[in-house]
Formats: sequence, C-alpha cells, structure tokens
Amino acid sequence: MKVSRLKLVYQKSTQVFGKCLGASGAGKAAPVQPVLPRTMSSAVSSPDKKEACIMDSCSISPSCREPRVIIVGAGIAGLSAAHRLTQCGIRNFIVLEAKERPGGRIHSCWLGDAVIEMGAEWIYGACLPNSVYTLASQDRLLQTPLPRQDASRGLFCTSEGRAVDLPVTITAYHTFRQIEQQAANLFRLGGERCHGTLLNFIGLRIQQELYNFPEDQRYDAARVMFGLTNILRNRCGDDLSLVSADQYGSYIELPGGSVRVPLGYVGVMAPLLRGLPDNCIRYNKPVNVVRWGSGQAGDGRVLVKCCDGEELTADYTILTMSLGCLKCQADKLFAPPLPVCKLDAICNIGFGLSDKVFLEYAEPFWVCHEGNLKLAWSAEELQSSSDWTRGVCAIDEMPGSKHVLCAWISGQEAAMMETMADNDVAEGLTRLLRKFTGNPCLPYPQMMLRSRWASDPHFCGSYSYMSCCSTVSHQCELGTPVPGPCDAQPPILLFAGEATVPGYFATVHGARLSGIREAERVIQLTKKFEGPPC
Repeated sequence: MKVSRLKLVYQKSTQVFGKCLGASGAGKAAPVQPVLPRTMSSAVSSPDKKEACIMDSCSISPSCREPRVIIVGAGIAGLSAAHRLTQCGIRNFIVLEAKERPGGRIHSCWLGDAVIEMGAEWIYGACLPNSVYTLASQDRLLQTPLPRQDASRGLFCTSEGRAVDLPVTITAYHTFRQIEQQAANLFRLGGERCHGTLLNFIGLRIQQELYNFPEDQRYDAARVMFGLTNILRNRCGDDLSLVSADQYGSYIELPGGSVRVPLGYVGVMAPLLRGLPDNCIRYNKPVNVVRWGSGQAGDGRVLVKCCDGEELTADYTILTMSLGCLKCQADKLFAPPLPVCKLDAICNIGFGLSDKVFLEYAEPFWVCHEGNLKLAWSAEELQSSSDWTRGVCAIDEMPGSKHVLCAWISGQEAAMMETMADNDVAEGLTRLLRKFTGNPCLPYPQMMLRSRWASDPHFCGSYSYMSCCSTVSHQCELGTPVPGPCDAQPPILLFAGEATVPGYFATVHGARLSGIREAERVIQLTKKFEGPPC
C-alpha cells in the first residue's frame, strides 16, 4: 500500500517534535497556529457599548513574567520568530545580526533597470498554505495576473553553437520530467533497496530513454536531457553524485506554481519588521561563542558572547544561522559542545551552493521576453574538471529588464568563480555565450554583479539538500532543542532555519515555518512555567 509523500516526510518529524514539546513542558504537540495580528473589535453589541479586545489564543497572560530570549540571525527564520513572540506578548528579546542588513539569504538590489535577487528569488507555491505568499499578498507586493515561472521556456543551444529543434526539445523535456518524477517516487515507494546517487539514477534512465528516440534525434535529445540534469544540479546546489536518489522525493512541492516579487523579495520582511519592538535588532553583531548549561551562563541559562566582546544572558536562544555556518563553526561555537546526535545531523545533511552572475549591457542583443538560453551540455563536457563554466546551467533574461542577463552557476564551479577577478568571470561568460550561440560578435557586459555565498563567512553556502548520508530523521534531529526531549532540564538552545524543516528544506517558507515553530516552543514553555523556567 502506497503511503503519501507528505505522511512519509512528517511521520518522523511529528514524532520527534511532539516528544520534544511534550518533554519540555508543552504537553502534546499542537499544530502551529496561523499568524494572526491582534485586532480590536470596533462594534460590540453590548448594553454598555464597551469595546472588547480579541487576543491571539496563544498569547501569554499579561501577568506572566516574560522570559529573556536571544535570537541569533535576522533572516526570515529569525524575524518570523521575533514577530511571533511579539504577537503573543513576549517582547523581552533581542535579535543579533552579523550583517549590516536584515534578510539573510534574501538580498534584493538594483542593477540598471532591474531589481535583482542575489539570493532567494521565487516564492515556491503561490497559495494560501505558503506563509511567505501570504506575507507578500498582505502588503500587495504581487501583481495580478501572477506571472508564474515556466520551466519549459527557453532555447536549448549546444556547445557547437547550434540551436536544438523545438520538437526534439519538447519531447526530451517531457521525458526528463518523467525521469525526475520517477526519482521522486523512490522516496514514496520506500523499500530496502538503495538506488544510490541521483546522478547515477538519472544518467542510467536517460541512456535507457534515448533508445525511444529516432536515431537521428538521439544526439540532440541527450544534450537537452543532460542540460536539464545541470539545471537540476543547480536546484540542489551541488553535484548530483552527492545527492541521494532515495531521499530526493522527500521535498514537498506546494501547488500554485512559482512567482517572483516584482519590486524585490526583501519586501516580504516589511510586515515582520513593522511590529517588532524598537531597537530589538542589533546589526553587525556576529556571535563568537554560546555558553549554555550548568555553570556556563552566569545569571542566565545561556550566555551569548559577541565578537565585539559584549556578553548577553537569556533564558532561551533561538539559533537561525545557516547549516553552512554550523558545519564550519559548531565545534568551536558552543560550550559545552553539542550532543553527538546533533553534530551527526549537521555533518550528514548536505549544504549546497548556487550563485548568480548578473551582466548588464548598454544595448540588448536579444529580443525582449525571448532571451532565456539553456545550455545543452553533453555528458562528457559535464565531466570535465578543467572548466569552471560547466557549472553554468542557464543564462536568463531578467524579468522587467531590457539590459540585464543572469547566469546561474552551482557547486564547486561556483566556489571557484567566487575566487576569480571580475574581468576573468566576465571573460569566461562572454566566451561561453559566444560558443553556445555561435555568434563571435556578442559584446562584453558594461557592468557585472555577482553573489558570493560560499566565501561569506556568515553563510558558507546557499541551502541544504538531502545527501547520500541524509535522512528525514537528520532534519528532525537538527531542529530538536538542546537539552533534548529525554532531559529533565527545559530546552536552552532552539534551532531554526530551512535545513531543520522536513519536506520544505531549501525554501524561504520552510525557514519561516521553523522560526514560528521555535517561537511557539518558547511560548508554550512560558505558559507551562508561568514565566521563565526555574
């Protein structure tokens, strides 16, 4: 009997988080309440005409002493946690942000005539169950009709400078999507058999499906499908030889398609920032060490020491730094060290890299709305280790712009690109464009802007993926507080971020859910103890 993917993903996560909340004093695990603002009733039908205040059902009692909370990171997870705490009556918190801006891996900029996204760009799943979509909707950031991402759009060109015929492209595209769906079904079907890496599974299936193409079409069909493999590699953020085929389907795709915020993704943070207490966010405050446990935190349960020497104590700390930072710093960031099971989860979950290079031209050499170019690499070209440009999967026209193109690059090639000089990157991409279009006269860009997520010590990469060593239980473990559900002591360290959310990892809405989840944990603990924990 087949079990739905949603049930499979959340079967273990519900058990882990349910135990965690229960053992920590919150009773049975309750579903996260929808984020609703406090409202005032303006028309109450009572004889004395008094107004009634409708409070959020999760709000703590006004007579209850508020715990002290430190939130590390002002990305979407940290801001969502801060916003939820504020909604429910807890305002005794501060947010420590290492950068000079909020947003984390949401970073919108202007380049020429376009708003560009250095990090997150799409709202994946334009529907009401997506809390990021509702944030964008309530501030009217989305324009109707909603232009949705069309993955099938774009022209495939080979490295010989030749465009692939449209009928072959369409057939190869749909064949690849069927293969990708088969890979996703492996998680749902379960079973004892291990299917290895996503690269091996998809590569073998492509070779099998090529026999269904006429012989004169197989060369181009193969290049289109291996080009789509490179696009999939970009979505994962790392080489597919490191991605688990059996866990690939644990990702849950929300309905509604993918939409872009026209005036910048950064706008979705406005509703969160507006309601926060004044001066609760401290910028340029990277954290040096987190001391927790008996005898470590002075007069608090946890002591957070910033790199500038300032020390802050609290009852709870919500940690929202990226998994990349935890991989690099977990061994020296916490005193005493984290439990072995937590360190294993940090080690086993994959963390990928996806960068963008934006190229601005004085005059466009493409037709507006027809500028998307997808690179139809061969399998042999993708195996070459000498050329960093093989990490480029597509070069797209920026929506709303007539002058800016965006090149997408991932994995170790992206890390290599980050170390190169601007002129060398522009030279490499121009050479790539000329090669795949067959036009040696294409101009150099007049300006270039690129992301550098791997070399930024506050991120150390882009987002998580399910590696060959990963399971859903690792994601659950990463989101489990310390002390854990089997400890008598209430939680001190609470972990949030996209990598802690089974099913919705690598997404902004996953990060937001994690922040709300940990804020709810603090709220329930505060209700149980009628204030800070003993």
